Amino acid sequence: MPLALLALAIGAFGIGTTEFVIMGLLPEVAGDFGVSIPTAGLLVTGYALGVVIGAPLMTVLGTKVPRKRMLMLLMGLFIAGNLLSAVAPAFGVMLIGRVVASLAHGAFFGIGSVVAAELVAPHKKAGAIAMMFTGLTVANVVGVPVGTLVGQTVGWRVTFAVVAALGVLGLVGIAKLVPDMPRPEGVHLRHELAAFKNAQVLLAMAMTVLGFGGVFAAITYIAPMMTHIAGFADGSVTWLLVLFGLGMVGGNLVGGKFADRALMPMLYVSLGALAVVLALFTLTAHNKIAAAVTIALIGALGFATVPPLQKRVLDQAHGAPTLASAVNIGAFNLGNALSAWLGGIVIAAGLGYTAPNWVGAALAAAALVLAVLSAALERRDARHGTVTVSGSHAEQRTPVHH
Repeated sequence: MPLALLALAIGAFGIGTTEFVIMGLLPEVAGDFGVSIPTAGLLVTGYALGVVIGAPLMTVLGTKVPRKRMLMLLMGLFIAGNLLSAVAPAFGVMLIGRVVASLAHGAFFGIGSVVAAELVAPHKKAGAIAMMFTGLTVANVVGVPVGTLVGQTVGWRVTFAVVAALGVLGLVGIAKLVPDMPRPEGVHLRHELAAFKNAQVLLAMAMTVLGFGGVFAAITYIAPMMTHIAGFADGSVTWLLVLFGLGMVGGNLVGGKFADRALMPMLYVSLGALAVVLALFTLTAHNKIAAAVTIALIGALGFATVPPLQKRVLDQAHGAPTLASAVNIGAFNLGNALSAWLGGIVIAAGLGYTAPNWVGAALAAAALVLAVLSAALERRDARHGTVTVSGSHAEQRTPVHH
């Protein structure tokens, strides 16, 4: 794997840290600005919505800019947003800082996925995408716990200053290590938008919303579930989230490896197993050891879907994949927001803290149904010769054709 992937992974590490570290620092931020915890929660919601809006917006604005330069501009935006958060004199200013940082998120991963895939041979594309996303998963194991500890001991402003410094490191890495990649000739915005007429691209994005949404339905409410149901102390939640992060790292690498061999079967296995494990979590949440193992499994199975789903979008949006790739990153965050909302509804309805797990299981199962439908449509189109998939990577590797 080329060194340029390390630069992309460092940028991804910074982005992953800033996205998730705020959850552990909400009490400190709320106390400093004199706002309630639910109001401080807008820093999480605002970031997620910023990703959903920023992914297509920044990608469209960057259609005339070479990809390397666009990645550097996005890291600059990320640095500015985190510095603004670090020095914010009022809550409203910090919210603006969070949104500014989030605008870089989707386009960075979207364009970064395309660049990563172009840096390697065709049979290593999903592995290269997974390597970049390793930065995001490692952020949950190292960046978030360390950032939370720093924020609680030295002050949350220091955490955001450190994250901005990580952004500078990522920017320098991209400048030094990522080769210049001119935009493909003849690709215009209308070509990028045309990808959304492809039913397979839309199905892949729907799988992203539902599949990863299943993960966040459970993980959003992990603190009350583990303290009230499993009987863990409040301080244990950080280490449970580290377990979740370790699962993410492993699942991401395994997902990337097997997606290059058999993309659709990898999705069937990971989504099916995720649905089963989320359903079982309603039972295992009552036992400390079983709950800890389940949390790691949810992280692993959830992130095992990320490289194959991202590569599926790149394959299907052939010729003009950048916008579709970025919008798919927004779809992950849309899934996070949707599932957290649905999980809150079932808890508010009095169904208990384990109820979001059933929501997650249903979402993952729905994603599996879409995956089966997508493959069936692809086989039908292949028989009739109506659709040609760029490189046909996924089809060539699906066992059905062997």
